Amino acid sequence: MTRERIPPSPAFLRRVRLKNYKSIATCNVALGRLVALVGRNGSGKSNFLDAMRFVSDGLSTTLDHALRERGGLAAVRRHSTGHPRNFSIGLDLEVRGGVRAAYAFEIASRSGGGFVVKREDLQVRWAEGDAHYRVEEGQVTQSTSGSMPQASSDRLYLVTVSGLPLFRPIYDALASMGFYNLNPEAMKRPQSPDAGELLHRDGSNVSSVIDRLSRDAPEDMDRVRRYLERIVPGVEGFQRISIGPQETIEFRTRVEGSEHPWRFYAMNMSDGTLRALGILVAVAQLSDKRDRVRFVGIEEPETALHPAAAGALVAALREASHSTQIAVTTHSPELLDDLDLDRDTIVVVQSREGKTELAGIDAASREAVQQHLYSPGELLRMDQLRADDADVERQRQVELFAGLTDAEANP
Repeated sequence: MTRERIPPSPAFLRRVRLKNYKSIATCNVALGRLVALVGRNGSGKSNFLDAMRFVSDGLSTTLDHALRERGGLAAVRRHSTGHPRNFSIGLDLEVRGGVRAAYAFEIASRSGGGFVVKREDLQVRWAEGDAHYRVEEGQVTQSTSGSMPQASSDRLYLVTVSGLPLFRPIYDALASMGFYNLNPEAMKRPQSPDAGELLHRDGSNVSSVIDRLSRDAPEDMDRVRRYLERIVPGVEGFQRISIGPQETIEFRTRVEGSEHPWRFYAMNMSDGTLRALGILVAVAQLSDKRDRVRFVGIEEPETALHPAAAGALVAALREASHSTQIAVTTHSPELLDDLDLDRDTIVVVQSREGKTELAGIDAASREAVQQHLYSPGELLRMDQLRADDADVERQRQVELFAGLTDAEANP
């Protein structure tokens, strides 16, 4: 059975709820398997992806590290005349086997400095039952188990309970989310080998990830090669090779008049070729030897690519989205024109009076596309791709700790 015939898995992150995260005052956005975030420079597209990266960082490292990497709590919570002291992140998600969960936490600043996890909730439901916990400032106040580990006020409790079988799948899926702003210069340099477990944010360990994929998922690696050949004509393949104690990627390219492909190291390849390879590897990578990474966010995948390559890139992303949910920020009309409003999610991101607003496209824009008056890319070029104001208004009353409704919780 080919991947094209395999029924797509449900979207992993079904809904994202944010409050006072960087430029985002409130947000309550439903996501599909392939998501395009569209908006002007500085509108807040990257802040939306960074909120989910903050969850992953807070689970895989520590909250203190995640905050310091972003300049501290004062740089993360939104600046406004109301001086909010807290920010909150809530995620509705679905993992394999029809298990659904609602996870949310609120982080507040302490009066004397530092921070505290003011509240953290996790509710998990499956066909046979449910499990949940609530932690408030370092104290477990609710749980389905009578004996829960001790909580800490400066760490996410999901890390503590990740050893429990009921909560482990949620931790694993959230901690292994990948977020990428690929840097071709970092990908060109010879790299020190690592386990290739997860592609670095800048792509600097791409050769190790390719080596791991070639061993653990050769079919996925072949798919990456085929799509790269479509996106970058002339490339006939690539492989990881050793250069003394380090490693790099060797590409094979067709050269007119030569009987055999010529071989070039990564340092000799174009930025567009390396970015395309990094994107394809990012959406194909494994969280362990069995499962693909459940969510990948990519900043402007079209950068350094010829517009004619957009179709092949979207085809690759859509195929990968059958098992890995993908969100991209983009300014590319060509990429938008290859999306399908019935299958893919376009989220319009706009800044109004210093606040980021996110919503689906408005009714007029959607009708223009459905009646073939304009394409999404043409509306983007004309600066007429608008967010649904009614949806924005509904989000102002976002409840971060709403949990799962009965309809949402039942597979």
